[in-house]
Amino acid sequence: MLRTITIGSCISVQGMFIKMLENGKVVVRVGEKTFTGRPVETGKRAA
Repeated sequence: MLRTITIGSCISVQGMFIKMLENGKVVVRVGEKTFTGRPVETGKRAA
């Protein structure tokens, strides 16, 4: 499943979900690299 995270104040990374950490951060994989950051909130869909 694809997930988007933010690293710092203005860098976003989208990659394959690896795991959720105890501190609320998410780990995603892009190619052979892994990134850790805060998950981006998903918007509500229109009806």
